[in-house]
Amino acid sequence: MLLGESPVQEKISWNQSLIEKYNYSGPRYTSYPTAVEFHPGFTDEQLDAAIAGSDKKNLSLYIHVPFCHKLCYYCGCNKIITRHPHKADQYLDYLEREILTRAPKFQHYVVTQMHWGGGTPTFLNPEQIRRLTDLLKKHFHFADEGEFSIEIDPREIDLGTLDVLKEVGFNRISVGVQDFNKQVQEAVNREQDEQFIFDLIQAARDKGFRSTNVDLIYGLPHQTPDSFQQTLERIKQLSPDRLSIFNYAHLPHRFAAQRKIHETDLPSPQQKLKILENSINTLTEDGYQFIGMDHFAKPEDALAKLQREGKLHRNFQGYTTQPDADLLGLGASAISDIGNAYAQNAVALKDYYEAVDSKGHATVKGCQLERDDFIRRAVIKQLICHFELDKRVIEQDWDIDFDQYFAEDLELLTPFIEDELVEHEGNRIAVTAQGNLLIRNICMCFDRYFRDKARQQQFSRVI
Repeated sequence: MLLGESPVQEKISWNQSLIEKYNYSGPRYTSYPTAVEFHPGFTDEQLDAAIAGSDKKNLSLYIHVPFCHKLCYYCGCNKIITRHPHKADQYLDYLEREILTRAPKFQHYVVTQMHWGGGTPTFLNPEQIRRLTDLLKKHFHFADEGEFSIEIDPREIDLGTLDVLKEVGFNRISVGVQDFNKQVQEAVNREQDEQFIFDLIQAARDKGFRSTNVDLIYGLPHQTPDSFQQTLERIKQLSPDRLSIFNYAHLPHRFAAQRKIHETDLPSPQQKLKILENSINTLTEDGYQFIGMDHFAKPEDALAKLQREGKLHRNFQGYTTQPDADLLGLGASAISDIGNAYAQNAVALKDYYEAVDSKGHATVKGCQLERDDFIRRAVIKQLICHFELDKRVIEQDWDIDFDQYFAEDLELLTPFIEDELVEHEGNRIAVTAQGNLLIRNICMCFDRYFRDKARQQQFSRVI
């Protein structure tokens, strides 16, 4: 696909043997270096220097709200299950203190993007939502026009909350659906009203929300290619602007709630691959553009347009529309990407509170990027966002000889070329349609940190 063209995506059938050959654990590359390289030796002074040294003028804010009303057994997010709203009041008190510490250093930025994630951000009641948005708008400079989104659990919201969200400035919503099949919902403790989800999406459109996103998960108990196809048919009727279909990673040794899921109920690897294959074919036939990995968007959506223009970005929220913005994360576990540094807040709520009490913010680890990190990040970002790379652009931007600099990396790429997953001709490296599904593996070839194979188990499998 040439830059600027609308997508024409043919129906595909994945090669089972190739998938099995390359289906080993690896990072999702929401950053490079990845979060496993973050270390507690990272200092506040390094972060301050990164802020001062950045040439970015736009800012993306990520706010983590960790609370949920009910436990979903599959979830590996940083969350706290509670039905006590006063716990959110205490959390907002600490968020306010963190904001008061951080905001003065970002007065030269304009906030062009904001996302509230969790947990369930709409755990907050209308008064708490207004309190937090008022606080943010008081201490940061917001653009009149931007992308301001929030994640919604359709089980714990009424349609009137949409009025509050629109009032305070949100213009995009992301709704967690996961699967419409009732047996699957019961198995993961996430039963929900299907008609209400349709009513919610329609109400958001009627109220002028610019875009809707829906999240699905494949690999959950009792899912089959046929049952998930029925969910996809309902999704076609729902017609969200964007769609994410995430791979469920069953890691009960890491996430206690997943022990409530019986492994015998999970689909086989062959079934999972068929579900993914069907999903890509069904959605692209329905007009969606396959952005990559687990993201789809309608061709007129900003995400799809930017990919066609060669300007798509990727950060800790996944594929995103803000290539020229630094990212500031606020709240427990939130990650920032600013200038030449990554920084992460304390994950556990108790640790987050203690950190804010002791120093006014909660950064506990991070890393500073070196020149080699920037070069490799540019290569990985280009491949994972656009599936092709012009080596001359990297050479011109970084004053290197690409083939010489990446001699070891290109050698690692050889099996992918031999298996027709990657084409390497002259100055062009391009991922084929079959290779799109294995883009994480292809990017690993350029990851010098990943070559310590013992660390693979810190990541989820690709498929």
